[in-house]
Amino acid sequence: MSKKQYGVVGHPIGHTLSPFIHTRLMSLAGIDGEYGVYHITPEEFGTSFEKLMNELDGINITIPYKQAVMRFLNETDKTAELYGSVNTISIKHTSKTDFTAKGYTTDGIGFSDALKNAGIPIGDNVTVVGCGGVGRVFVNTCLAQGSKHVNILECRQALDNAKNFAQSINERYGSGTASVFETSQFDGESNLLINASPIGMYPKTEACAVEDNVILKADNVFDAVYNPSETLLVKKAKDMGKKAITGMTMLVYQAAAAQTIWNSVTFAPEDIKKLAEDCYKNIE
Repeated sequence: MSKKQYGVVGHPIGHTLSPFIHTRLMSLAGIDGEYGVYHITPEEFGTSFEKLMNELDGINITIPYKQAVMRFLNETDKTAELYGSVNTISIKHTSKTDFTAKGYTTDGIGFSDALKNAGIPIGDNVTVVGCGGVGRVFVNTCLAQGSKHVNILECRQALDNAKNFAQSINERYGSGTASVFETSQFDGESNLLINASPIGMYPKTEACAVEDNVILKADNVFDAVYNPSETLLVKKAKDMGKKAITGMTMLVYQAAAAQTIWNSVTFAPEDIKKLAEDCYKNIE
């Protein structure tokens, strides 16, 4: 039996941890497979991606193609349809030239599993900084798991986009479920404060997604940024006595969910935790 072939597609893709994570996961599960990195430019995307689908058994998708890949798929699962984006594709080859492809998103699974692993409840009132693709996943995941209200924070230039998204959330979950604020103007309380923006990411580690008073009024904090290992937001939250984690465990759980989709395997929480710790060593 030939090795199974997987990979991640994006532009730009630079130093990605995906090969390190998936190689370890496949080793833990006893899967004979390889995982590559495929940098495809927007100009090449149409023809190159379809060719790649014919060569691989599974693909992870990152920026900027999470929406663009959907036109290549035979099917998407309900979560991917809800979020309007795909980060994992399972490919079944029926012949040397024919295949079927189904799209999923594992962002929400990775997020909720990371919180559960850290003992952090989502709570009724959630605040999300950033209204990009991952921010929308966080909003939908929290509401689907029982949150009653979400505050969406954005910079002034992106407020219209956030308001359009909030309108769709209120239509789906009920009027008053989502509110939009300019980040600098928000001063409310949160059961869970989430940073879904790149603020605080290496190399601009001196930046914090919100002011101290917003952190002080939050019960717990989740920062999707995973480099550095402790963002300024997380450090401040911990110094205030709150539970706070960065996004590395989420990244690993997302990958584990992809392996479950591809190979019907599961992983022990202690293996995920150890892998996340080793990922930090890999980027230092």
